Amino acid sequence: MISGVQDWHPASWREKPALQQPDYPDEAVLEAVLAHLATLPPLVTSWEIERLKGQLAEAATGRRFLLQGGDCAESFDECRADVITNRLKVLLQMSLVLIYGLRMPVVRVGRFAGQYAKPRSSDRDTRNGRTLPSYRGDIINRQPFTEADRTPDPRRMLEAYSRSGLTLNFIRALVDGGFADLHHPEYWDLDFVKHSPLAADYEAIVASIMEALRFMETVSHARLSDLERVEFFTSHEALLLPYEEALTRPAPHRTGLYNLSAHFPWIGMRTAQIDGAHVEYARGIANPIGVKVGPAMTTSWLKDLVRLLNPDDEPGRLTLITRFGADRIEDALPPLIDAVRATGRTVLWCSDPMHGNTEMTGSGLKTRRFEKILAELELAFDVHAAMGTHLGGVHFELTGEDVTECIGGARGLDENDLDRAYKSSVDPRLNSEQALEMAFCVIRKRRRMDG
Repeated sequence: MISGVQDWHPASWREKPALQQPDYPDEAVLEAVLAHLATLPPLVTSWEIERLKGQLAEAATGRRFLLQGGDCAESFDECRADVITNRLKVLLQMSLVLIYGLRMPVVRVGRFAGQYAKPRSSDRDTRNGRTLPSYRGDIINRQPFTEADRTPDPRRMLEAYSRSGLTLNFIRALVDGGFADLHHPEYWDLDFVKHSPLAADYEAIVASIMEALRFMETVSHARLSDLERVEFFTSHEALLLPYEEALTRPAPHRTGLYNLSAHFPWIGMRTAQIDGAHVEYARGIANPIGVKVGPAMTTSWLKDLVRLLNPDDEPGRLTLITRFGADRIEDALPPLIDAVRATGRTVLWCSDPMHGNTEMTGSGLKTRRFEKILAELELAFDVHAAMGTHLGGVHFELTGEDVTECIGGARGLDENDLDRAYKSSVDPRLNSEQALEMAFCVIRKRRRMDG
């Protein structure tokens, strides 16, 4: 049981100001949906959650490295075998590069099986003189600009639960069926690898790992079963609080209550107020918790968050995911590191170099520049090294598809390329090639730092 949560229950967030929540027009339908959700089986288990917490604790002390990635916002339409498989492939490929380059185990956490809600800068969307509710993700409403589509519908929570369950079921089937067996990385090939400038580097790493596996198995006269399967954990922003509450449950033979919609829920910067509903909800659940930390975060605010969300200094409990932008991280991050150090708590520091580097093109498209993303990530490593702390993870918005949403990378995508395959309905993502290139950049940076 977490200290100080005797006055907490899964619905206590309702007594606090709740930002970024939809205005459902029919309260009776909402309550019926929530009552039904509360009877449905959990999507994840408490022992999976505790296993992840243990791995995050090791990442906080430099014995593992966190790779968290996936779509900015999942869509119901993309709950398809090919999309899920490609998303899994790119995370597997990235983790393989990181394992090889960092010489340590990688914790794989996907932004999937529940990342259906997105915060918005405005509650209302105005076009051509007409104003409707903003699109808040498929769990809440639909994207087309009509009143019927934009009206929040609580029944979409049931659809989100179903799609999350289908996604998790397929991922588990792939993993259990040998798809994620380290002996068979050929299963993970994405089409771009055949013609990518990175192909030779990636294939050399695969060959080296396969040779090492064969050597160890020859020496031990047994298959290295512990290396056959890799684990995947799920994460999403715990934004839509009625949904999170409905899936918060006790677990057999354990104390406390778990959010069983995901292994690793996080709080965004827009909803990280100390006296707000999202922090109130998160402080009581037994899951590991992430908090996005941006330029607006003050040292006193962060100290209060760390003390409130991790009062017992529990290993693996709290991950701080920093997102400043390449131009601001050197000034913004050091005082926050000092603030956390002053609390006496251990946290896992993770870099999200995506969100602080979003810009608009002349044609009105959101994009991110590869070199800016990389610059923030490299500076995060430098700042932590200078401060005597440890950067233990990375957080990317990415896809396994061949989209053109971010500028730059090995192929030198520019603004003219964006129209070719810009598919995101919310934020621009690294495509599969850019994501793999970023993993190579991580290990090159670490090698330079290690001399």
